[in-house]
Amino acid sequence: MISVPFLASCQDNPQQKIADNNSSKTIRPIAICTWNFMNATAKAWEVLEKGGSSLDAVEQGVMVEEADLNNETVGNGGRPDRDGRVTLDACIMDKDANCGAVLCMENIAHPISVARKVMEETPHVMLAGKGAEQFAYEQGFPKTNLLTEKAKKEWMAWKKDSQYETIINIENHDTIGMLAIDKDGDIAGACTTSGMAYKMAGRVGDSPIIGAGLFVDNEVGGATATGVGEEVVRTVGSFLIVELMRQGKSPQEACEEGVKRIMEKNKDRKDFQIGFIAINKKGETGGYCIHPGFSYRTYSEDGHINNPADSFLKD
Repeated sequence: MISVPFLASCQDNPQQKIADNNSSKTIRPIAICTWNFMNATAKAWEVLEKGGSSLDAVEQGVMVEEADLNNETVGNGGRPDRDGRVTLDACIMDKDANCGAVLCMENIAHPISVARKVMEETPHVMLAGKGAEQFAYEQGFPKTNLLTEKAKKEWMAWKKDSQYETIINIENHDTIGMLAIDKDGDIAGACTTSGMAYKMAGRVGDSPIIGAGLFVDNEVGGATATGVGEEVVRTVGSFLIVELMRQGKSPQEACEEGVKRIMEKNKDRKDFQIGFIAINKKGETGGYCIHPGFSYRTYSEDGHINNPADSFLKD
């Protein structure tokens, strides 16, 4: 599977504007994801077009990126922590507010599917570390060496200086978060990542945290995030955006407010990126970020579109 360069992604359809949030049209089914992961949304649309559930669509959609060795921030082939271990985080949430997550899990290529098993087969919401890994084996998931030779060589080169940087708009941040609405109007979401490259061992960001990296309310809509997860956790970002939509804001307006809340707590700081996307019950979408360069992909009967997101800071 070929991964599209993310800096180049915003050149796709540069004149495309954010969906008209005042439209009376209800759009369903529809899939939306962070960044220009066109193969992921294509897979989700394949499920939705055949009448499949939004839950199946988001799981199968993000699995495409988990399996893509060229994507070094998600799943197999992800960049390791500073000790050379690839640890994966993921969460999933369905129309009934059921949810499951795995944190800091090693040796399993599809953490999103393990998160779904946590949701469906256990009384818990989160499993972490070795416990999550053992549960995955018990559920039949194979053990996989997630550290590719390419990622290992880059890690060894990094170790020479061991300088940690939160680089903006490259594959240090490119978590995939996906939301979908199926033909029945039901919403589900998924989020999966290998986290920041060369993070401290045991670090977990927002991606597997329900309410931070992902939140779905089937009466209102859903939201998901990408970027420096610590800042999303501090504002419970995805939950905030869904609640703003509940109060009447459009997905676009809610994403903008979510970013502004983060920047209010980080006055004069410009060295990090956050991107939010959201969808409401009508299928209207929105996205917003701190720095230019973030985009999100949508797939519906209206087409398969890469949407450059507006940003809080300008070039």
